[in-house]
Amino acid sequence: MKTPTMKMPAYLSFRGVMTATNTSFQKLKTPFCTSFRGAVAVTNTSLQRIKTPLYLSLLGVVVVSNTSFKKKINMPDARSATRYTYSVLIIKSKYELKVFDSSGEWLVTYPVVFGNKDLGDKMMEGDRRTPEGIFHIAGKRKHEKWNSFMMIDYPTQESYQKFNQRKAKGVIPQGARIGGSIGIHGTWPHEDYAIDQYQNWTEGCVSTKNMYIEEIFSLLPIGTRVEIRH
Repeated sequence: MKTPTMKMPAYLSFRGVMTATNTSFQKLKTPFCTSFRGAVAVTNTSLQRIKTPLYLSLLGVVVVSNTSFKKKINMPDARSATRYTYSVLIIKSKYELKVFDSSGEWLVTYPVVFGNKDLGDKMMEGDRRTPEGIFHIAGKRKHEKWNSFMMIDYPTQESYQKFNQRKAKGVIPQGARIGGSIGIHGTWPHEDYAIDQYQNWTEGCVSTKNMYIEEIFSLLPIGTRVEIRH
């Protein structure tokens, strides 16, 4: 059975035993949320035209065949990549990090989580919010706690403009500071479940599973464009 490549992640966790094969969802436009206590058998699944994530929430054994988050194309060798080879789009409301090539073609989507649960734009230091706007990867290093860390160049000139406007309007205290040290990183060891459970646990950074951050870290060079939207 060959399952077509999906453009959005399918998150599956089960309380019983599930087999997913060939059920037709061609016209599905919104998440399909299913919660089971017994055994589930879904047959004839075709996911070619799914536009939003398929969420199946159950606690037990999962059987998934040939599901890919990646488009089946040959990506350029990371060693020859430049700051213009890839771009990143992070959509907070969808908990997704998408990578595109230089032509704008989608390559891969990773699940991510953030800081503050309200998913708002960063206002000031200590609010645990993830900033929105256009940034670039400013540095990369292996991290002693979260596997790997890719710092973005927050705050930018646009970040300062928004910060000063909010301070002038009294939205934030006059003594507030803009903050910094925002980046993309993994999780604590053995805590990848935080991503599956959408636990917004960071201080404002973007977090994904450790096996995913290793892929992203290897793929994206310093200077890569990173856009963060709500």
